[in-house]
Amino acid sequence: MPKLMLNHEINCDADTFWKLFFNQDFNVAMYKQGLGFTEFQVLEQRDGDRETFRKVHASPKVEMPGPLAKMFGGGLKYTEEGTFDKGSKIWRWKMTPSSMADKIKNEGTMRLEPAGAGKVRRIAEILIEAKIFGLGGMIEGMADKSLKEGWENSAKFMNKWIADGKAT
Repeated sequence: MPKLMLNHEINCDADTFWKLFFNQDFNVAMYKQGLGFTEFQVLEQRDGDRETFRKVHASPKVEMPGPLAKMFGGGLKYTEEGTFDKGSKIWRWKMTPSSMADKIKNEGTMRLEPAGAGKVRRIAEILIEAKIFGLGGMIEGMADKSLKEGWENSAKFMNKWIADGKAT
């Protein structure tokens, strides 16, 4: 059951980060153009007094070994449901794949820490678990690699978006 801890420096303050994180135009651009997803759609987003809830449907482009490509058929698709706790400033999410949802777990948390003037460090802790005989380790390894690349690329995309003055 691999647990990833990812850290990325983002060139903005915390308020700007969260504003971008919940901006639908930014997210569509990041997932489709920046990360190459074939599908990305915000299904629901609600902002309450104590929390913000978001549910998305997405389909990343993922290189899969033969046995996994066969198992996932037309590619990986998932629904992500997450909640941002406004008090603790922590985003918690759970991804549910369209195939094998009862056997694959991908969930985590994301928070920010100050990283100098006008910068934050985005810290994500991600749990990946695949309980599929003979293929679990392969799925976990693929997810680990894909998530590391995706989070790294999202940080680069976000920093470019900010540098280009689109974050205002």
